[in-house]
Amino acid sequence: MSATPGTGLGPMIRTWRDRLPPSAAALPVGRTRRAVGLRREELAELAGVSVDYVVRLEQGRATTPSAQVVASLARALQLSAAERDHLYRLAHLVPPADGAISDHIPPGVRRVLTRLGDVAVAVFAADWQLIWWNRGWAALLGEPSSSPPQLRNFARDRFPVDTGPAHLARWPVAERDRDTTDAAVVSDLRRATGRFPHDTRLAELIRGLRAGNRRFAELWGAGTVAAHREDHKTVDHPSVGPITVDCDVLTDGDTELKIVIMTAVPGSADETKLRLALIAGPPDRAALRGVHRSVRHDDFTTVPLDGPDRPGRAWERHTPPSAVRSGRVW
Repeated sequence: MSATPGTGLGPMIRTWRDRLPPSAAALPVGRTRRAVGLRREELAELAGVSVDYVVRLEQGRATTPSAQVVASLARALQLSAAERDHLYRLAHLVPPADGAISDHIPPGVRRVLTRLGDVAVAVFAADWQLIWWNRGWAALLGEPSSSPPQLRNFARDRFPVDTGPAHLARWPVAERDRDTTDAAVVSDLRRATGRFPHDTRLAELIRGLRAGNRRFAELWGAGTVAAHREDHKTVDHPSVGPITVDCDVLTDGDTELKIVIMTAVPGSADETKLRLALIAGPPDRAALRGVHRSVRHDDFTTVPLDGPDRPGRAWERHTPPSAVRSGRVW
């Protein structure tokens, strides 16, 4: 039985059947018709099942339809993607994955992003591939505009598989608990494999990290499934000094986009320094060249960045021992 009356499998099928006018299903509408929506017989015909089975579903005498039947009902009832997934869950089935991770930012999400002002924001796809960033993000963490698209991935930079330079970070970002953040990122990627089991980009990313990074392989072997939601970081900004920020990760429910927002505590010294960093903008690359020349790969940490309608650019940073101990990157 459903915990909330009227929300179980049977009542929802009846609700969706009643709201769909016959004309939407290309069915004739007679003058003597009393049903506002589809009749059970009509739904059964459209879905390719028996009328008796529709009756048993709506009355709660059949509660475990097959995935094929659920898919047919969803098409016949003209359900949205969210409603389709809800129908699968009501039938105790896993909703079908769309197949591929999307790098598209829906208009509504983009509208909200553009109205956040100078708050440091970046957007990542479900596999932590960077797809957008704003001026505030670049000012806080560095302007990314030359990194090759295939390398602009947070997980790839956090768990490097070669001895080359990092591709996304310019200066140190220390964390309170490196192990916790590492585990959260790996767990989030495992969660993505359940949502997008056939995505080739995700599969290739995980295959490469498991084979080339021992730390990633160990965490992956733990089998934890979770989402990376929040963190606290200290950015060693070259112009204004250390800035402690809260890092919050919001997820768009339909596309699994990760909206990463970094803010400082209101009224704090960190908020003042963050505003100064935004005013100053990203430091000149030439000013950092001398630092990069003497730094080994082991001294790099990474922060994934990207920008709207622009190619990325690699940025590197030297991580002091204290930052290495506290964490690789956000």
